[in-house]
Amino acid sequence: MNVNNPKILALDFDGVICDGLIEYFEVAWRTYCQVWLPVNETPPDDLASKFYRLRPVIETGWEMPILIRALLAGIAEEKILQKWGSIVQEILQTENLNAKEIGTKLDKLRDEWIATDLEGWLSLHRFYPGVIDKIKATVASLTKLYIITTKEGRFVQKLLRQEEVYLTPEVIFGKEVKRPKYEILRELIKLHNIAADAVWFVEDRLKTLQVVDKQTDLQEVKLFLADWGYNTPSEKVTAQNDPRIQLLSLSEFAKDFSEWIVVSG
Repeated sequence: MNVNNPKILALDFDGVICDGLIEYFEVAWRTYCQVWLPVNETPPDDLASKFYRLRPVIETGWEMPILIRALLAGIAEEKILQKWGSIVQEILQTENLNAKEIGTKLDKLRDEWIATDLEGWLSLHRFYPGVIDKIKATVASLTKLYIITTKEGRFVQKLLRQEEVYLTPEVIFGKEVKRPKYEILRELIKLHNIAADAVWFVEDRLKTLQVVDKQTDLQEVKLFLADWGYNTPSEKVTAQNDPRIQLLSLSEFAKDFSEWIVVSG
């Protein structure tokens, strides 16, 4: 099938471009230790594997130490998958915690880690196979590439530079912009004076894609759920059954844009 290439390709970072599960757990555990002061600062053997499985429930970084707290409190994994939003709020309220303060602690620990051991920090991230080549090919094409992420933009730049990908700050929208992803997509459409269907957005969080779809002026944006990222089997099924969202595999992502589109009917 021949389709026009997108004028804008917008990519999430964590779970689409980069897999940082090992780093997430490490910085989350360090933050947990600062907040809860456990007697033993060595995590239980099975904690990391549980954390990796449940990473899809996390929306922003400050929730990661809360996830560790929930697991150590014995909350069942299935319950966390189904009721994470209410579990987070309950832990914050019952333990008199402030989400912003936890996020500040986590960011400070990450900053100190980067400042003192940049190579060690970088080594805990890996890029999904073929993704860097796709990014480089897109940058060299007529399609404009943007990264829209809840990760700090400066961290994104540090990681990409290790792969010799040098993006200008204005094409990276990180946590610091403090705006929903759908608002950024709207701004890009206006900035480039293009139709919404010329924008393709790849994200690994189903909820984020569903929120974009609810915006009446963005209902022509092409939405793709990255099935290699941080999402659950049930979310993949939901995406497959949603005519507005296309489930995208890593092998499809690496191909030409014309091969991304599934012809329905």
